Amino acid sequence: MITYLFLISLIVQSTLAQNAHANANPAPPAVEWPTLSGAQPVVVARGGFSGIFPDSSEFAVDMAMTTSMGEIIMYCDLQLTKDGMGICQPEVTLDDTTNIAMVFPSNKKTYIVNGKPVQGWFAVDYTFDQLYNNVTLAQNILSRPSLFDGMMPIQAVDDILGRKSVKVLWMNVQHDMFYNQQKHSPVSYIQKVLRFYPLGYISSPEIGFLKAMQGKVNKVRTKLILRLLGTNDVEPTTNQTYGSILKDLQAVKAYATGILVPKDYIWPVTVDKYLGAPTTLVADAHKLGLEVYASGFANDFPACYNYSYDPTSEYLQFIDSQFAVDGFLTDFPPTAAQSIMCFAHSNSNATKPSTAKVLVISHNGASGVYPGSTDLAYQQAVNDGADMIDCTVQMSSDGIAFCLGSADISPYTTAMPTFMSKSTTIPEIQPASGVFSFDLSWTEIQTLKPQIESPFGGDTGYPRDPQNKNKGKFVTLNDFLELAKTKAVSGILINIENAAYLASKKGLDIVGSVSQALTNATFDKQATQQVFIESDDTSVLTQFKNVTTYRRLLTIKEKISDAPPASVDEVKKYADGVVVTRSSLIPTSNSFLMGNTSVIKEMHAANLSVYVSVLRNEYLSLAFDYYADPTFELATYIVGLEVDGVITDFPATATRYTKSRCFDINGDQAILPVQPGSLVSLVEGAGPPAEAPAPALEAKNVVDPPLPPVVAKTSTPSPATSPSSTKSGSSAISAHLGYSLMALGLLRLLFSMGH
Repeated sequence: MITYLFLISLIVQSTLAQNAHANANPAPPAVEWPTLSGAQPVVVARGGFSGIFPDSSEFAVDMAMTTSMGEIIMYCDLQLTKDGMGICQPEVTLDDTTNIAMVFPSNKKTYIVNGKPVQGWFAVDYTFDQLYNNVTLAQNILSRPSLFDGMMPIQAVDDILGRKSVKVLWMNVQHDMFYNQQKHSPVSYIQKVLRFYPLGYISSPEIGFLKAMQGKVNKVRTKLILRLLGTNDVEPTTNQTYGSILKDLQAVKAYATGILVPKDYIWPVTVDKYLGAPTTLVADAHKLGLEVYASGFANDFPACYNYSYDPTSEYLQFIDSQFAVDGFLTDFPPTAAQSIMCFAHSNSNATKPSTAKVLVISHNGASGVYPGSTDLAYQQAVNDGADMIDCTVQMSSDGIAFCLGSADISPYTTAMPTFMSKSTTIPEIQPASGVFSFDLSWTEIQTLKPQIESPFGGDTGYPRDPQNKNKGKFVTLNDFLELAKTKAVSGILINIENAAYLASKKGLDIVGSVSQALTNATFDKQATQQVFIESDDTSVLTQFKNVTTYRRLLTIKEKISDAPPASVDEVKKYADGVVVTRSSLIPTSNSFLMGNTSVIKEMHAANLSVYVSVLRNEYLSLAFDYYADPTFELATYIVGLEVDGVITDFPATATRYTKSRCFDINGDQAILPVQPGSLVSLVEGAGPPAEAPAPALEAKNVVDPPLPPVVAKTSTPSPATSPSSTKSGSSAISAHLGYSLMALGLLRLLFSMGH
């Protein structure tokens, strides 16, 4: 127990201040909420923090309360044991959420539950002591951490109610009829509980149970809630479908004070995963005096493309419109709480607080929403409030400079299979074959369509918005600069790659093209808009040192764990700052954060700015420590590490945070950074195997050879056949990317041939 308290304190210490902020000012600035009571919506933690920890475990209960702003309501799915004890578990069977099948392998049984046979291991067949002394809890969703499985026993309802962190309990009785058939009465059990503990909410999908509870609860202290299941599911007391019950809310009011409904009862989602028109359910229920609570919220289960994989956007959809639900039932209470207290009723045109010095820089525009580097992606980034928009410059064979994410255009365009014949391998750029921009004329490139890139692949179930898949137009560098001036963004970032190869093998002067374009657009003669020149080649950065208004950034593509003084001194000769990977600042192992490196401190000590790249919303890109919420990752890099800028596919998520009332760490309420390494430290001696540390940045790897002269162009350019030297680590990174792109290209080819 002492070990548990010590370990839990490692995380709790990072959240005590958060609760102090919330207790000092438990609500956002005074607003009139369109809830039934006019108060802000409540947050109900399903099984505690079940999105990370096993449902209703000690960790889940305590962490739900300590990592969230304001008062959190603990949600318990009541199950009854053989000796009449109440436990909190999400299903009537225990085999998915515990190790009971291994402990009692021959005890599998079949019962009729609501008219259907259900097989498994049932709590009602075991005494509480049998369960407590032999069975341990486990995470039942495979994509969530399994690290905490087997650590904690099943908890009795009394144990949860007795925890100091639990202020309000919501008890759900899912199977009253089943337990009565087994000679156990949930009604009688709850009556006993109420003698010693208050219950804020009691819910059930069974009308008979709710009617039986009438007169047995203090209606001022305890609310009775009808939980509606699927519209075609049958309510066992009345044999009506829940869809038909929903049509007569006046009848519901006779035995309940509110309803708990799946979220798509309120905001339906179409079969192709887009939001439909909202129903009138909330308004209809409120007119009758019924509260409405929405269920089914989980950060790691994306609902629809409209939210761009940002869970906060989904919560706001239910409270920041013409109506507001009265509460959320969620597996991730911290996100729900901060959505209410930090982001609801925010002015989208708000300016950053004075403390927000960090820059939000787009990555190929808002490439999480539209195909990267297109006019629509850049316009979206501007609309989303990005401080700076970026252009990674590529060259066509006839010398047109334009913006695109890589020289290999196949991931970002429909080049495959149209230009399959021009696919080639250029080891200087990447080990895998590709279709390269400098082998196509600008006219040929314009015959293609842009294509949205999904970093995790459409086949994984996490594609980016299919409706936007091929929208937008390619943008020349000149057009990009004109757009930046017209939209009056704070600045631009120009990224230059492969300059040496283009000059020596293709006769293309990318450095000269960029320099001339900036001069023609008068960016070299004004200081209103910042200009960042980024490159992984120090010789490229040297070409821009004479324009003092430009800031030069060295890209360090390799993952590093340290930046010794000699290496930092070399960087400082060529650059004003660095662009580094996320793992160079916070290393991870098996999706857990493993602490901080010293890289940012070492760079900042030399007065070098540090920009982290690339941040994304998809929960697959996030360590478990961030609770499948990109806002916590932003807070960790921006407030925790004090980076100078974030480069992101989703500028809207970043700017919403930096403009929010919870951005100031010293404010009355603040979103605090996570403590890297604290989550894994909860499991003493049983963390995931640590990966070998990344190498330190070596001074010899910082400086590149001088740029070669631009050769005369040939009429038929031929691809290079011999590799040139590459910086340590870059070839391995390119290999993974190249193989992935090659596989995607072949899949696209096969698909087009088959259809």
